[in-house]
Amino acid sequence: MAIAKIGDMISFKREGNNFEGTVTGIRENSVIVQYGYSKDKDEPLTTIVNHKNYKISKV
Repeated sequence: MAIAKIGDMISFKREGNNFEGTVTGIRENSVIVQYGYSKDKDEPLTTIVNHKNYKISKV
């Protein structure tokens, strides 16, 4: 299993939906991903994804 680096594009599933996002942080067991932007709150949408639950889509 390859671990993503900061700036890598990854794909992951959340609540039955597929998402793609950019890795913005790396932790021991997970990565922090920015996968969109909320116009209502005027801030990026971020989530945490375990290393086991994503695939690197673009390097």
